[in-house]
Amino acid sequence: ISEGKYVMAVAGTHGKTTTTTMAAWFNRVAGGGGSAFLGGISKNFGSNLVLGSGPRLVVEADEFDRSFLQLHPDAAVVTAADADHLDIYGTHEAVKEAFAQFVAQIKPGGALIVKRGVELDLRNPEISVYRYGYDGPCDFYADRIRVLDDGRYRFDLVFPDRRLEECTLGIPGRVNVENCVAAAALLWVAGFDERKFREAIASFSGVRRRFDFYVNEPGRVYMDDYAHHPNELRAAIGSLREMFPGRRLTVVFQPHLYTRTRDFCEEFASALSLADRVLLLPIYPAREEPIEGVRSEMLLPLLTVPARVVSKDGLLDAIRDENPELLVTFGAGDIDRFCGRIAETLSVPGRPAAKAD
Repeated sequence: ISEGKYVMAVAGTHGKTTTTTMAAWFNRVAGGGGSAFLGGISKNFGSNLVLGSGPRLVVEADEFDRSFLQLHPDAAVVTAADADHLDIYGTHEAVKEAFAQFVAQIKPGGALIVKRGVELDLRNPEISVYRYGYDGPCDFYADRIRVLDDGRYRFDLVFPDRRLEECTLGIPGRVNVENCVAAAALLWVAGFDERKFREAIASFSGVRRRFDFYVNEPGRVYMDDYAHHPNELRAAIGSLREMFPGRRLTVVFQPHLYTRTRDFCEEFASALSLADRVLLLPIYPAREEPIEGVRSEMLLPLLTVPARVVSKDGLLDAIRDENPELLVTFGAGDIDRFCGRIAETLSVPGRPAAKAD
């Protein structure tokens, strides 16, 4: 499908869906159009498939099962190369080797945009390599970053050859500023209309299940997110802490896969301990059979904050008992089926707003 197109690929063990969807929207508004394959449902497009005119094709390049090695992009972003999908790869080194092969498949004369601090074996001397980050110094970054009252961010976008001042991202979250920088870098390589780019950034409305707010009222906030890796949890919780300083944060987490829970048990506990309280759901098995001794309960003795395991049937009652002022649900399983009912539970007319401890 991508043959004959100008392929703009976004790879990485986390951050790729939002970054890909941003790139597709920026391309529609300020890049002349084109098509896209996304790993989530874009709120702007109302779909994970975008069909448009023009040669550009934005693709989410997924490392699971090495499927991204079917692509030979013209320009590519790599957001992260953490240890993940060890049921497929076996070791972190094998993960990094697959990313090195992906980078080697970028077409001659193309470009790689890689997050600052991500170390890859770059075996493709015929491409240009750029670094991006949340802030400087690197080739692409945000500067003069300010948090607005509604949780959105305003900043200057810094490119190698210019500065785009006073950009306001349409969705909140510190991590999304970094994703915006990566997507903007991809557009810079391909070319964009600078006059329309601020509009593209401001009008981006996000991806379902990625920093997806269901309730955002004084005294009560509820957000759902697809995070299912310790580093994703850490980044999302850090963003929430920055947006809502001083609020008591309750996390509901549904672990995804027995192997991932086993392999990253300590890392999950460390990330979740950044919250104030934790509710754990049973592990979502997806494609796996149970592993003896691997259960959500194994996280409890490692957590340093109050925590308990609750069943799906008991989740809504547990949330009522917590009466959270800032709640987030995390997981890549079926936890999203509860989002609407959780929002209703938190928005019962006459129910008092949560009080800070």
